Amino acid sequence: MDEDFSFLQPMDLITKDVCELRQMVKEKKKNLNGDRDKENDVDRGHEIEHGRVKEKERLDREKERERDKERVENEKEPEKQHESHPDKEMLTVQEEKVNSKPEENGVLQGEKGPEPMDIATTSASESFEIPNSDVTILEGHTSECNHACRFVHVHGVQQVLFWHLGGSGDSTARIWTIADGTSKGGAQNGPLNVLVLKHVKGRTNEKSKDVTTLDWNGEGTLLATGSYDGQARIWSTNGDLKCTLSKHKGPIFSLKWNKKGDYLLTGSCDKTAIVWDVKTEEWKQQFEFHSGPTLDVDWRNNVSFATSSTDNMIYVCKIGENRPIKTFAGHQGEVNCVKWDPTGSLLASCSDDVTAKIWNMKQDKYVHDLREHSKEIYTIRWSPTGSGTNNPNQQLILASASFDSTVKLWDVELGKLLYSLNGHREPVYSLAFSPTGEYLASGSLDKSMHIWSLKEGKIVKTYTGNGGIFEVCWNKEGDKIAACFANHTVCVLDFRM
Repeated sequence: MDEDFSFLQPMDLITKDVCELRQMVKEKKKNLNGDRDKENDVDRGHEIEHGRVKEKERLDREKERERDKERVENEKEPEKQHESHPDKEMLTVQEEKVNSKPEENGVLQGEKGPEPMDIATTSASESFEIPNSDVTILEGHTSECNHACRFVHVHGVQQVLFWHLGGSGDSTARIWTIADGTSKGGAQNGPLNVLVLKHVKGRTNEKSKDVTTLDWNGEGTLLATGSYDGQARIWSTNGDLKCTLSKHKGPIFSLKWNKKGDYLLTGSCDKTAIVWDVKTEEWKQQFEFHSGPTLDVDWRNNVSFATSSTDNMIYVCKIGENRPIKTFAGHQGEVNCVKWDPTGSLLASCSDDVTAKIWNMKQDKYVHDLREHSKEIYTIRWSPTGSGTNNPNQQLILASASFDSTVKLWDVELGKLLYSLNGHREPVYSLAFSPTGEYLASGSLDKSMHIWSLKEGKIVKTYTGNGGIFEVCWNKEGDKIAACFANHTVCVLDFRM
């Protein structure tokens, strides 16, 4: 859309198709010189429209459940003819109970199975609910916290950071200081424990300054934020803006520090990726290989990285090289996420084409094509396990989260499905492994976060908030999890088994 991206909200880009986006731009251009109140009406209209779509999806799901119920009733019809055999009937009920056990905690093992269960109604799930006394609610943003939170340690104190990405022009990121130890529960919104990083001076209604992505450097001394205005900014831990990096011509969608901390990598809607030299505060190299917006970037080591795009392509690039050192073609849809495994030897990708794929540098074609999801795959995560990690005796696993409401765990050596985790009822947007690799947290638009035991393949803890969840993350000790909700809050949850 060239320069027209300023008329759109980040949320629009992941919830609406191209035709709707074009129509929105057309309408907003038309109303640009009109009353400011009219703009609010348009925004509300889009929210209502989005709500209608959601309602239609909900009704469709209810109809599907009704049809399933009817099918079950029809199958049970022959049993009614044997009412004179109570012993036989008792046996059937017992068999049903035995067969339902693997699903009791929102779990399904194996490669195939029924639709995800609505575990919120099972009595089993209630005993796993994290109590409010173990939850700290961080408030302060004036719009949706739609994407992320990151824990970092600074001088022995835990800090958690999250950012705003939404419709009211909050244009801030915030650093909260979280003391070690257990939470006291309740909301924490006092002025003493939060630093507000303002991305616009004076007026705070400039939507083009909304924060879209962020990353701490490895030492936890510098924070980088990417913004809808196409600029990256680097901040100190006390909230001071150290520098602004300007070269992109569109919103920054992804941003990562390399391990050494001397380079920052940004991927943008302008179809390019840029490596920035943090010391000189200048761009070192711009990579212009994609024919569509760059959706994700991930470092392989300190000098090479992978990029993915709406053009279905993945490129592996290296500083100093003018062409990609590897091209991975095979996806038939937008590639939403790319992630290197902990040792940088395997690259995983996921796409709107409903597949995840695993690649290595030794061959052009994918090593494994993972095809068990039924809708778009939004994100993937590697477990912090396997050879070369702090948990070398555990198997390396890939987790994928999809709009089909499931999380799937994959054996990456065989390219086979290990578990399909069926506990959510809406698209799953975020995943995070615990530092030991024993547990996996998943967050969904159904407002719930589940913590799964990978050993047992079932839910061990769950928490339900008041908005969809767009990101979850663990602290390095593995005893706290932060979840970013769409209702302006971040919740920090104590985790203990």
